[in-house]
Amino acid sequence: MAMTVGEMMVKALAEHGVSKVWGVVGDALNPITDAIRREDRIDWIGVRHEEAGAFAASAQAQLTGELGVVMGTVGPGAIHLLNGLYDAQKSHAPVLAIVGQVPQASIGTNFFQEVNNDRLFDDVSVFTATVTTAEQMPYLFEQAVNAAIAQSGVAVLSIPADVGGLTLPKEATTPRFAPKPTGSTPSADRIGEAVNALQSAEKVSLLVGRGAQNSREELLELAEILDSPMVLTLKGKEFLEDENPWQLGQSGLIGNPAAIKAMEESDTIFMIGTDFPYREWIPSGKQMIQLDINASHIGRRAQIDVALVGDATESLRLLIGALRSAGVEKDEKDWAEGLRKRYERWLDGQKKLANPHFDETLLGKLRSLGDNPSKRIRPEGVATALDEVCADDAIFTSDTGMSTVWPSRLLPMRGTRRLIGSYNLGSMANALPMALGAQAEYPDRQVVAMAGDGGLMMLAGDLRTAVTYDLPITVVVFNNTKLGMVKLEMEQVGLPEYGTDLDNPDFAELGRAMG
Repeated sequence: MAMTVGEMMVKALAEHGVSKVWGVVGDALNPITDAIRREDRIDWIGVRHEEAGAFAASAQAQLTGELGVVMGTVGPGAIHLLNGLYDAQKSHAPVLAIVGQVPQASIGTNFFQEVNNDRLFDDVSVFTATVTTAEQMPYLFEQAVNAAIAQSGVAVLSIPADVGGLTLPKEATTPRFAPKPTGSTPSADRIGEAVNALQSAEKVSLLVGRGAQNSREELLELAEILDSPMVLTLKGKEFLEDENPWQLGQSGLIGNPAAIKAMEESDTIFMIGTDFPYREWIPSGKQMIQLDINASHIGRRAQIDVALVGDATESLRLLIGALRSAGVEKDEKDWAEGLRKRYERWLDGQKKLANPHFDETLLGKLRSLGDNPSKRIRPEGVATALDEVCADDAIFTSDTGMSTVWPSRLLPMRGTRRLIGSYNLGSMANALPMALGAQAEYPDRQVVAMAGDGGLMMLAGDLRTAVTYDLPITVVVFNNTKLGMVKLEMEQVGLPEYGTDLDNPDFAELGRAMG
C-alpha cells in the first residue's frame, strides 16, 4: 500500500527507535501528526509552548545520546522552537525538528504566518531543507537524520502544508539511517609529542569535561601516573565526581579556590573532552595540551602546544601505554593531596551554610545581615536536603544562574545520578521542560527540576503538561525573588542592583492550581 510523505517519516522514526515526539499541533503538520496518531510505537506529547518541547527533546538526546524529535507548525510555532534548539545545538545533542510551512504556491508571497524557515534555522542547525515534492523523499529525510546523528546537532526539515499528505512514488525506498560515527585516535607522532610534553612538565592539572564521560578508568590511571589534580567542568561532574580522589570540583565563577589554585600552580594544563568556554579562567603562560574528538574545538579557548584529535577513551589508552613505556611517573602527590584537602575544607564550609541552625550561630547572625536578612531557607540547605532524600539514580535538571550554583557545589553525583541543564547556551526556563523530557524517557526514575523563580515563570504553563501526561516530576523552586546571578554580575563590576527584583506568585498555590 502506498504511503504518504508523513506516514513514511513517522514509520521510519519508529523503526529507528524514536518513541516520543514533542510539540504543538497545527494545520501545516496535520498529515504527520495524524500518522503519529496511528503509530503505536510513538507517543505524541503536546506541550503548551514549542520552546518547552525543544528543551524536552534536547534533554532526551543529552541523556541518551539518541535522536530527539520535536515539531512546530508554520510561522510562530516554528519560531518558538529556536531557543530550545539552540540549547540542543550548543550541547551537541542530536535533535530533529520537523516544522510546518505555508503551501508551496504561497512560499515567497509574504503569506499569512510565512517565514523563511531555511534562513531562520540556518545558524542553529547542521542541516536545514524544505521538502517541495514527494520525489525528494526519502533522500532529504535521510540527510536530515544522518546529519543530526553524525554531527550531534540539530537538523531541521520544513514540510509545506500541501506536501505532508502527498503519496510517495511507487519506487520510493524505506529510509536507511547511518550508524553513529565510531571513535578515532591521534597518530603515533602526536601521542609522542604529548608524552614528551608531559615528561618535561613539573606539575600537570587536568581539566576534564563531558567528552570524557566514558573514560573514567583511563582518567584515574592518568591522574595516578602524573599525580595530577582533576578540575571538572560542570558537564563533567555527573560522570567523574563520585569516588574520585583527584577531583577538585569546578573552576570559574561557580567554582572554588582549590580548583583555581591547581590551574594557577601547574605549569601544564591538559584539557580532555572539554570546550571550556571561559578564557579568563584559564591561566596564561602555561604549556597547553588538548584532547578532543572535534578538531574545531582545538585552540578555541587557549593557544595549544600539543593537539590530540580523537576519541577520549581510546586516545587516553594509547597515551597511558606510551607514558608507561617511557617510564613517566611524577612525584607531586603532596601537591595534589594538599589541593584536595583545601577543596575538602572549602566544601565543609559550604556544608555549614546548609545546616538549618547556621543562622542561629554568631557567625550566621552576622552573615545573615548581608545575605539572608529575611531569614529564609538557605539554598545550600535545599541542595543538601535533596541529596539526602533523592535516589542514587535520580536525574536532576537545573535552571541557569544561581539555581546551578547549588547542585554544582553541594549535590554529589553518586551512583548513576545525572545532572543536565542549559550549560552551554545558558538559557533560563530550561529546568522544567528538561525534567519533562527526562521523566518521559525514564518513567521509573526520580526526576527533580531545580528551577529558579525567574526561569519557572517563563514556561510555567508546562507544569500542566506534567499532569496531562502523568509525568511525576518534582519541581523545587529557588524563590529568592530576584534574578540572582544578574545581581551578582552587576555587583562584580561595581554597578548598583537594578531591574532584578521579581514579583512572584505563591508557587505552592500555582502548583496546586496546575494539578
